[in-house]
Amino acid sequence: MRVAIPCSDGRGLDSYVSQHFGRARYFLIADIEDGIKDVRVVELPFENHMPGDIPRFLQSLGVDTVIVYGLGMRAMGFFESMGIRVISGAMGRVGDVLEGFIKNTLVLDTDWRSKEEFSGHHHCD
Repeated sequence: MRVAIPCSDGRGLDSYVSQHFGRARYFLIADIEDGIKDVRVVELPFENHMPGDIPRFLQSLGVDTVIVYGLGMRAMGFFESMGIRVISGAMGRVGDVLEGFIKNTLVLDTDWRSKEEFSGHHHCD
């Protein structure tokens, strides 16, 4: 399984989950097979993006699961159409989020959509 997590900076496991998927410049990519097999940080290859650009980029890297805090409905639709699983509401240090995901103990903010930043922001990618 290949997982992508949007990061607030390029520090990888020590970074924090970016609060908004579409504003992240860095993504941690982790290969998981009976634990973490490989971890790398990638920077988006484009400065600005159009709807679908980030999901297509992550798909080109072989990502099949995306763990985010918040994202727009449009981005979620792109991922769904590509067969990529989206887990939303993840927050905190990326390493802790990844560990929680692997151990099935990940605590999610199921109320993230009601936060001011996402209120009325259903078109975002």
